[in-house]
Amino acid sequence: MPEDSRKQAARRLAIARGHLDSIRRALEDPDVYCLDILQQLKAVQGALNGVANVVLRGHLQAHVTTAAARGDAADLVDELMDVLTAR
Repeated sequence: MPEDSRKQAARRLAIARGHLDSIRRALEDPDVYCLDILQQLKAVQGALNGVANVVLRGHLQAHVTTAAARGDAADLVDELMDVLTAR
């Protein structure tokens, strides 16, 4: 994965971690409104989706675009489909 993608993913994970820390603190406070916690959870999901998009783009740029020349395009497609369809 390109270095700039790694750095961008790490920044986004730091944001998600900040949201998670906020959620943990909020859950310890009985006066915090449930919808405020749900809003923070959505923010974490958004941040994680952003990380996934950065990693996917980096993978596509670093590996998939050159797969045909290397002769392993079918293998890369299978790997990518396995990851994207995993639950």
